[in-house]
Amino acid sequence: MAYTEPVTDWATDFDVLDSGYVADPFTIWDQLRGTCPVAHTGRRGSTWLPTRYDDVVALAHDVQHFSSEKISVIPLENELAPEDRVLPYGLPPISVDPPVHTWTRRLLLPWFSHHRVDGYEAMTRDLCAKLVTTFVDVGHADAATDYAQQIPVRVIAHILGVPEELSDTFTGWVRDVLEFADDPVRRSTGGAGLLTFFVEEVARRRTEPGDDLLSELLHSEVDGVPVDEGIVLGTAALVLIAGVDTTWSAIGSSLWHLASHPEDRRRLVAEPELMPLAVEELLRAYSPVTMAREVHGDIEFGGCPMKSGDKVLMNFPAANRDPEAFPDADRVVLDRAVNRHVAFGSGIHRCAGSNLARMELRVALEEWLSRIPEFHLSGDQVTWAGGQVRGPRTLPVVFP
Repeated sequence: MAYTEPVTDWATDFDVLDSGYVADPFTIWDQLRGTCPVAHTGRRGSTWLPTRYDDVVALAHDVQHFSSEKISVIPLENELAPEDRVLPYGLPPISVDPPVHTWTRRLLLPWFSHHRVDGYEAMTRDLCAKLVTTFVDVGHADAATDYAQQIPVRVIAHILGVPEELSDTFTGWVRDVLEFADDPVRRSTGGAGLLTFFVEEVARRRTEPGDDLLSELLHSEVDGVPVDEGIVLGTAALVLIAGVDTTWSAIGSSLWHLASHPEDRRRLVAEPELMPLAVEELLRAYSPVTMAREVHGDIEFGGCPMKSGDKVLMNFPAANRDPEAFPDADRVVLDRAVNRHVAFGSGIHRCAGSNLARMELRVALEEWLSRIPEFHLSGDQVTWAGGQVRGPRTLPVVFP
């Protein structure tokens, strides 16, 4: 059900898709922390929204009462029973609880280790450099669509073993699914393309395996039993979804910040050794991802009477703006030395691809700034997506 009524009380009737929330959630979080740190809404079902760092971390670590079986921030209408879904296990390991979570995560982690990610950096840097070349002499670009949104999908495609000649087609399918929620035909077409591709590739790589994640999952065993094909498809879908929209949103938000804060941009250009700290700070300040948990069993949390079946939004972005956890929380401090942010989550479901995301963000900023050290917003409208993942969808910038 779509809601169009404006929010009049954020403590009792919040809406994460409200245009004001998408444009500026920070002011709303600040207001709630001081008056109602765990807000509630009846829109789209009974849902809770914590805004304090300690509360979000505590919820993330309580897997007994807060299940990851339904992670969508916006509930899916007419949700099918697991046996009737195309992906019966959802998106393991992120959408399953222990013990399945434990071994599915273990299968995935080696592909995103520091060593593996180091091996992806050269192709990522080459990709970023080529993208900048396409518009550097024009004097303007959309930093979101022309750059940020082109990078993670191609890196993930490489990890999944997508043939180079299909990279543009594959990127188009992913963007159709992730960017065009208001266009059901386009979204359906993209989803069908991806599903058909993966099903066909699973069949082919059973007999023709390659050096890629999909092939390894297909030929893995757990306790002597081959991994179920539903797990393989779900994990591939997770890597694609979780590794694309989140990272391009982080890259886009960081470029938005540098375009609108010239003092930070010029400092980063003058002091490139700050980049590792700056990456962590930009991730903290513009954390893109909110996940959901489902309450299992009635429980009181922070004085709130949560009922079994309620949804809790794991508001990692708000936690990272909590002044009790971060001095000058609403200010980007490029050289912030103590930075225990939860942009990648916390607890057993902490993002398995955090090493990859960090590398992509760092390389994307380094390559952009090396060729375009001076740039600013063009004055045309910047549009933001919200809900599960917040980030700029269009980001017009100009440069000399």
